[in-house]
Amino acid sequence: MRTGIVSALVVALAATVTIPVQAHTSLFYAGANGKLNGKFVCLVESDYGNAPVKDLESTDLRCRSKKSPLPTDSVKKCPVPAGETLTVQWQHIHNSVTIPVMSASHVGPCTFYMAPLESAGDGPVWIKIYEKGWDKDKKKWCNNEIIDNDGKFDVTIPKNIPDGDYLIRTEMIALHQANKVGGAQLYPNCVVITVTGGTGSTFPSGSEIPGIYQPKDPGILYDRGDDPTTYKIPGPNVFEANGSSSNTTSSTSAKSIQAQQIELSTLDMATSGINIDEIYIYKNSAADPQFMPLHRIASGFCKVVAEHYPMLVGRPLVNDEGKGVINVDPTNLCLPDIADINVEHPAEDYMESSSDGKVAFFNLHKFYKHSGVDELPHATYTKDHSAAIVRIIRFRNSDYAALYISFSHMLFDAIGATAFFNNWAECTRNLDNPSYQLQTPPVNDRKVVSDYFASVEPTEPPHIQHFRDQSAVPIMKAPGSIAPLLLSIPERPLFKEQHLIHFSKEKFEQIRQDVDPEQTTNLALAALLTKVLLQADIQAFNSMPQWSYVMIPYECRQRTKIPPAYSGNLSFTAIAFMDSQRVLNSSYKEVAQAIKEHCSKVSSEYAKNTIDVIENEAGVFFQASLSMCNSADTSYVGLTNLRHMSLYTIDFGYGGPAILSCNYFLREGMMRIYNNQQDGGIDLFLNLKNDMFKHVQSSKELLKYAQVIF
Repeated sequence: MRTGIVSALVVALAATVTIPVQAHTSLFYAGANGKLNGKFVCLVESDYGNAPVKDLESTDLRCRSKKSPLPTDSVKKCPVPAGETLTVQWQHIHNSVTIPVMSASHVGPCTFYMAPLESAGDGPVWIKIYEKGWDKDKKKWCNNEIIDNDGKFDVTIPKNIPDGDYLIRTEMIALHQANKVGGAQLYPNCVVITVTGGTGSTFPSGSEIPGIYQPKDPGILYDRGDDPTTYKIPGPNVFEANGSSSNTTSSTSAKSIQAQQIELSTLDMATSGINIDEIYIYKNSAADPQFMPLHRIASGFCKVVAEHYPMLVGRPLVNDEGKGVINVDPTNLCLPDIADINVEHPAEDYMESSSDGKVAFFNLHKFYKHSGVDELPHATYTKDHSAAIVRIIRFRNSDYAALYISFSHMLFDAIGATAFFNNWAECTRNLDNPSYQLQTPPVNDRKVVSDYFASVEPTEPPHIQHFRDQSAVPIMKAPGSIAPLLLSIPERPLFKEQHLIHFSKEKFEQIRQDVDPEQTTNLALAALLTKVLLQADIQAFNSMPQWSYVMIPYECRQRTKIPPAYSGNLSFTAIAFMDSQRVLNSSYKEVAQAIKEHCSKVSSEYAKNTIDVIENEAGVFFQASLSMCNSADTSYVGLTNLRHMSLYTIDFGYGGPAILSCNYFLREGMMRIYNNQQDGGIDLFLNLKNDMFKHVQSSKELLKYAQVIF
């Protein structure tokens, strides 16, 4: 069994915005005098994709082809009159000009060579017709000029050569790792052209390739930290092309993303170290051979980030005023990482079915154990990683493809994240319309939260004093600014003992009818789970915990004047704390009423108090975090309700997802509720230790309503 990332793409570019990215490059287009032909027309086929050549003694250095002789017989010849310009265009992957050329960090020179086609590049036949390194006036390397010009570059064909067919060898040399022998990355490609109108009678002798570069040549072994004005371009001298015009590139460049600082709210920073990692399974019902193509998904992502969500390429820091911000610096972006993963087994190998066979589920444990993918990458700010990670997982002989996305919770809450997913899909569907605008653009200004709560008088909810009382040590007071403390919270490890329980639509409603028809289905489910988890806790730890906690996030966009399209975190935690012995002795109806008593009173006044406590009594915040777990002392149900999120509408132009899933997520005791459109029921993902879950899955009360999937 084999799997791997086969098209490693780290991208951040929209149709009108340039953002440097981590990526290799290859030539895709060629033509004359600014007019390009179709993709790969007149190009010698490369065997490297967009990967570089590093072996300076290999014949692959000629055209990035491993074939000998070069496969030129079937290549169309582009006509380029002598003295006129050959136009070429590099890209990372093919998608017009919306995919970046390569990372701006890949600084270095560009060179162009020429050889008679009949030579197939063999022997001392290569003359250098153009070179450019560091431009002192523009203060740019040639590679960066090409990147800024959407990968396009013009070079003049010498006038004083004979008419005939030629190979033009284009080359970008990346020096970002060239401070050690073998570190330079060379990106050669060859174009086949027919020259007419030349004034020369014979083609001059030239150099052999390989042979033009040596591992320790000053222009090959180079520290990019050195003064670029002293850089010497490697290889032979440029051929004197009498009568040729100067070589220039177009001055047209894309608009750059703007430097900015996006202030983080206290609620944003309180989620520091937590991630949102979602997996959506799409079905190719139309048997489309271009189903969910990487270049369109990536282009849509880049467009929506650059035009509407610049915080996704920024970095969190504490500014000079002591405030937490996302700093968007075009010269130091936290780059997204987008790639394909090919798995050599069908998706069905990692699926589970309901007992009636009508509902399918994706089993993440099976996927990690048998696919060859040990773990999907996890976005993080604190390592040399990306702020957002996207993977499209393609399964062999399967109608399914999976979309995986990981990014910091600090950027969005569940509603903000769902809006981002749908906006990303909307941009992708409309890529072919450059003037298209989002129907509902996000509101990114975090000040709308602080401005709203500035006029709200805080009221303390009961659980705040409860956690003060539970602290074994004096409650820590926050410093003058909470930002340095919250932003220093380390990335937290994911909890990998994940389980899935499914409730059909009918059984889910039956819970409410059996517990209390006057309550909501969410409260009825919370009551059921509270008693089931407490009983499992007693069995697992052989003792009665003192407290039972139920945490239900409260979202206040609909209950305040804060815009519904606000993109940041606006969820507050409503916590019910109950004596465990009382829970055990109470009916489900009484437990539901107790949870409602604690959690339904959450208001703007309570929310304001939560903000004040985080900012001024950080110890209470951390005590609550420590207390909510399943142990000998506490029983815990943490419900995140995603039932009413618009997740099935995330349509990139190929239909919405067929199955919702998620990667491992944070904390023992946390649970996520998803709607299941296959039967109208719900899926409950639970983070519980296996030793405890064995007691949960044997609960007769739970099994009256639910089916354990894994």
